[in-house]
Amino acid sequence: MKRKTLWIAAGLAALAVGVTGLVLAQKKYTIVTVVKITGINWFNRMEEGVKEYAKETGNNAYQTGPAQADAAQQLKLIQDLVAKKPDAIAVVPFDPAVLEPVLKQALERGIKVITHEADNQVNTLYDIEAFDNVAFGARLNERLAKCMGYSGKWTVFVGSLGSKTHNQWADGGIANAKKYSGMQLVDAKQETADDAEKAYQKAKEILKKYPDIKGFQGSASTDVAGIGRAIEEAGLNDKVCVFGTSLPSIAGKYIETGAVDGIGFWDPKDAGIVMNKVAQMVLEGKKITDGMNLGVKGYEKVSVTKGPGQGFIIRGNAFVDVDKSNLKDYNF
Repeated sequence: MKRKTLWIAAGLAALAVGVTGLVLAQKKYTIVTVVKITGINWFNRMEEGVKEYAKETGNNAYQTGPAQADAAQQLKLIQDLVAKKPDAIAVVPFDPAVLEPVLKQALERGIKVITHEADNQVNTLYDIEAFDNVAFGARLNERLAKCMGYSGKWTVFVGSLGSKTHNQWADGGIANAKKYSGMQLVDAKQETADDAEKAYQKAKEILKKYPDIKGFQGSASTDVAGIGRAIEEAGLNDKVCVFGTSLPSIAGKYIETGAVDGIGFWDPKDAGIVMNKVAQMVLEGKKITDGMNLGVKGYEKVSVTKGPGQGFIIRGNAFVDVDKSNLKDYNF
């Protein structure tokens, strides 16, 4: 009887272990991706990645963001999220410095914080960059310089002076242009608030002020669309060179007409997937290490370095160069 009792106890223990394992295996997380602004093609594309991740994993993953590209609106949205205490938030900060207090609060409440396009963010566990941002800006500018014949006046736009990546791209471009004595930078870092209409108005102002300008470099995804519109209206398609960060769905029609000469980007869909995958790995107690393959194109062999705070910076190699010759290869 005693032996039988021991068998039953052992069986129940094994069953308990099995049930516990099953519960752990079925553990699902709530991960919220917060973008700079909703309703623009860049972040619509990112949401495709978030939705794909949610479908494949069964996690409650979704995307949200402010209706306008405004740091205060994004801050308020995250404050409301912290009160709801999701398992993790993945943020594309409009202005990293503005978000430091609320992201610190999130971490203190046990919410895992992952960021993107913010390698100066202190209160994050991992910031994910698609590539070396300064090098990317220099790459864009090299294409611009070649188009300009390595001489003439040029300018560079940013979505915001508080946007870390936009300024890194601009600074990379500015440093690259200094290699060429004929390149003359004018009215650098015009702010466009990630708004094509504002970029259009700024471009018109620049064209009026500098009728001999030969080049524009954009940073916000909507910059080159606004600049291209101004160039096209002025009939300067063949006289002014335009390059910048954007997507085919945003700038494609201007690339077709020659008002925009080329764009560079990374796929926001892939970035959305990677942010959520990293968040899940952190929630599962896993570390991301140098050289790791995150299973997403452009992030097969990431570099991992120490960040400015307690976290780390993950950099991929996910850049894409597009001009009229290969525009049709990209349908987003």
